[in-house]
Amino acid sequence: MSLTTSISRRALKHTRAIHIEAFVRDDDLWEIDAHVTDTKPFDLSLPTGNLSAGQPLHSLWLRLTLDRQFVIVDVEANSEAVPYSGYCNTIAPDYKKLIGLSLVKGFRHTLRENIGGALGCTHLTELAQILPTAALQAFGHEIDRDQDQDRQGDPAAEQKKPAQLDRCHALRSDGAVVAKYYPKWAISPPAAVDSQSIYPTK
Repeated sequence: MSLTTSISRRALKHTRAIHIEAFVRDDDLWEIDAHVTDTKPFDLSLPTGNLSAGQPLHSLWLRLTLDRQFVIVDVEANSEAVPYSGYCNTIAPDYKKLIGLSLVKGFRHTLRENIGGALGCTHLTELAQILPTAALQAFGHEIDRDQDQDRQGDPAAEQKKPAQLDRCHALRSDGAVVAKYYPKWAISPPAAVDSQSIYPTK
């Protein structure tokens, strides 16, 4: 188990599962299929009727089709299971508004403007928000391979800083990981300031 055992007895109340798969298509486009489900371990009474334990309260699908610059060229959404059938599941076509957006340049901000809140489905929009990092994990090596080919014989391109640096705590430029594995891009951490030198004691 990846977490410590809880110090208290507890009862399961809700399960949310998110599954994401990424594909390279024959036409050189990329696809990300994302699926979120919400289930309860007990029967649930809804305004629209009763939901049996284990049956999905939500089963929502989202597919983004991307070009090799991470620009969205097509979107498909499907609300397979929802609490208010005939209402929740009418918003899927509005996710076509994401076509033309870059998944890796200001996507989350633009997503909220276009389809946030009452403009969309809360859970589909939340699902979309986690797809930029999934896309980079899935297709980053494809970009690296293309860039390696482009850099051959181009000194300026070879000097370009790897995109993943300074994107997280471990890969900060003044950290140990960059110093060890990307020494060309490592910088020394800032010197600690001695408070006594600023505020000397009397």
